[in-house]
Amino acid sequence: MTSEEVAALTGRTRPSAQIRWLEERRFGYVIGADGRPKVLKDVVLARLGSAQQQTREPRLRLTGS
Repeated sequence: MTSEEVAALTGRTRPSAQIRWLEERRFGYVIGADGRPKVLKDVVLARLGSAQQQTREPRLRLTGS
């Protein structure tokens, strides 16, 4: 998520307050080199009950000659 999205999710602008909010609600995150929490969108979507959309990757089909 972007910094703006994390701020919108938590309702907090300071990284320390965002981290506290995330920890209280047990959202997984890592702290970036800039000191801000980094949260994966998939983590948030899963917690909010959204069905994750699976992307279909092209598959190589081998045919025998």
